[in-house]
Amino acid sequence: MANNYKFKGVALATASETAILTAANNETIIVKSIRVTNNTANTPTLSIDLRDSSASNTEYTILKTQSLTANTSVELLTLPLVLEKSDILKATVSSTDSIHIGISYLNIT
Repeated sequence: MANNYKFKGVALATASETAILTAANNETIIVKSIRVTNNTANTPTLSIDLRDSSASNTEYTILKTQSLTANTSVELLTLPLVLEKSDILKATVSSTDSIHIGISYLNIT
């Protein structure tokens, strides 16, 4: 079993739901931090959902319409978030503004 600390950056510029992190079939991911930066003078909202593959691919809302203040960053997690095999973390922003998401996580294979 290998443990690797990783970082993934995602730039969102679409109002469509977007997969931002997916656990492979042979791994578990423990997300420690989700940091979001709004790079615009606008105030879009952000939602985060988790598709749970072990629960018949049910989607669960992790964050619902969080307002993003203009030109600021915010940490979304206060506790770790676990993704099991084939789980998908998804983000939806309310507009086509420039939003950057930084995810720090432990990958266990």
